[in-house]
Amino acid sequence: MMGTSFIWAKLIGLKIKLIICIGLTTSLITYAQDIHFSQFYQSPFNLNPAQAGQFDGAYRFVGNQRTQWRSVTTPYSTFGLSGDAAHLELPDGILNTKDGMPYQTKWNVGLSFYHDKAGDSQLKSTIIQLTLGQDFQMGNDDLSRISIAGMIGYNSMRIDYSALRYDNQWNGFAYDPGISSGENFPRDSRGYLNTAAGICWYKTWNRKKEMIGGISLMNISKPKQSFFNDGYVKLDTRLNAHGGYRFPIKNNWLGEPMILAMVQGTYREINFGGRALFVMNDKPWFWRSVYFGVFGRAKDAGYVVAGLQYDTWDVGISYDINTSNLKPASNGRGGFEISAVYIIPRKPHLLPVKTCPDYL
Repeated sequence: MMGTSFIWAKLIGLKIKLIICIGLTTSLITYAQDIHFSQFYQSPFNLNPAQAGQFDGAYRFVGNQRTQWRSVTTPYSTFGLSGDAAHLELPDGILNTKDGMPYQTKWNVGLSFYHDKAGDSQLKSTIIQLTLGQDFQMGNDDLSRISIAGMIGYNSMRIDYSALRYDNQWNGFAYDPGISSGENFPRDSRGYLNTAAGICWYKTWNRKKEMIGGISLMNISKPKQSFFNDGYVKLDTRLNAHGGYRFPIKNNWLGEPMILAMVQGTYREINFGGRALFVMNDKPWFWRSVYFGVFGRAKDAGYVVAGLQYDTWDVGISYDINTSNLKPASNGRGGFEISAVYIIPRKPHLLPVKTCPDYL
């Protein structure tokens, strides 16, 4: 009996230590890199601020939801919501002489919100960002343009230490939450301003044929992110380089290869793959297609995507299949993600006219 009790005590102790390691590891992983989505092409502001206003229409709204590592630990959950305007229109008379027509500026404006929750410690990040950019035509080429934009945001981080378990709380027989952890944490929250900038090049022949390339720098200000009041743990600048090409294949089929390379401190990530689109209707504002694709994330995961484009909607889903060293624990299961994009067309504005009476 004594030997059995001793073995059980050892096993429970090991389990507690494993929980601690997982909690600490998930926190460290979160510090090491920014939030990201597998459907990076459906998350414009997390990819490049210069993508603000780069769509056919007046306003665009984007939603993203990602859940991952459910089979390994407390699931990571990331939610994103953004809206932007192409060549923002202002009410008549604000920046122009009142003439009955709204004033269309040259500025592309965007507002984005992200909320991320990770690990046993429920580490939460809430991010709000404002983007401002402008388009420039390239010489006499009406097909090509460059978009430049800057972004400023505020990030609020919070951690729940009470959700963690410590080896000091083992009383010899069982885990006892009433025992002090023996740890001293200076703070459980931090907030900071952050900045980003980007540039994109576009060449658009029509909706069936378009090329894009871009570079962005995120976390330019390298803000402090430590919960220990030191200035040495800073958020590394992230460099994004991305590109894509949509082109007709045959009949109603389109191909769309894409690539994204990211560098942040010692962290490297390359996403590559593409989608195939079957177009059922290509009329303006009645574009309807279904698509599917396969992507890879080097030394980490492969993922499949599928979606539907219907008029002003674009809804996609994806699932990651883990191939990294975590595969024995994850059983290959990674993350599920859904995205939705909705575009509001630009309304035509008619000049006000005066109606002459019949007797004139």
